[in-house]
Amino acid sequence: MTSPTSDALLGPAEVRELADVLGVRPTKQRGQNFVIDANTVRRIVRTAEVRPDDVVVEVGPGLGSLTLGLLEAADRVVAVEIDDVLAGALPATITARMPQRADRFALVHSDAMHVRELPGPPPTALVANLPYNVAVPVLLHMLETFPSIERTLVMVQAEVADRLAAPPGSKVYGVPSVKANWYADVRRAGAIGRTVFWPAPNVDSGLVSLVRRAEPVRTTASRREVFAVVDAAFAQRRKTLRAALSGWAGSAPAAEAALVAAGVSPQARGESLTVEEFARIAESAPSRDTAPTAPEARQ
Repeated sequence: MTSPTSDALLGPAEVRELADVLGVRPTKQRGQNFVIDANTVRRIVRTAEVRPDDVVVEVGPGLGSLTLGLLEAADRVVAVEIDDVLAGALPATITARMPQRADRFALVHSDAMHVRELPGPPPTALVANLPYNVAVPVLLHMLETFPSIERTLVMVQAEVADRLAAPPGSKVYGVPSVKANWYADVRRAGAIGRTVFWPAPNVDSGLVSLVRRAEPVRTTASRREVFAVVDAAFAQRRKTLRAALSGWAGSAPAAEAALVAAGVSPQARGESLTVEEFARIAESAPSRDTAPTAPEARQ
């Protein structure tokens, strides 16, 4: 398999020309910032450790900058695009710039949050420049919906990257940190400058690597039950867990009892707990059948 070439990948002139032909102007509503630097694309593919046998799913391919780099390295790429114009144009771009690999590409024209199945073999990797405004919900949805995804590398707003990769005790450790860690070992994998995008965003970007846990969190509680505790604990993060979980448990004394049963101090705060500790609290819910649940994609 050949390595990416400048002829195949999109540069600044090609991106702008393609956008002009399509009448496309990136919109803030959909968090569109197109990568215009081929070296950045190569770096992302290399950092993602894309293998020749990988089936890669990409969310938000846009004009195809990253798609082409992924297609050069992987066995197959499935791109999920919500924008009508971009989705309509992408297959032609792939065919024109990488005809020898076009049969290895598939497009799903849909909102990623609504995707429940993908064409072809199950995906083994997720690599994407995620729209900043929906990055965390989309990431969590894909990890939950496609358990075959072993490795993930996403480019997100630097602040979001910090939150996803934050360890317990960090000032930015929160709901995204715990929920991402439910699925995977998470770490920061680098920074991306603003000038590699068109238009250049007003914020810095970061790469986040997520490697699926070899074994899931050991707990008798369901993911929904654990995530309900996480949401409640961080809804009022300045409060102790005894107070923050009072609504979840039905009362402060009930919350304290559940915490004690889980071996967690009622005076602790959510930012100090691991995902395993949240799971133990969920197991100790006053009533596993009636404890309320919260929206799973809350950031």
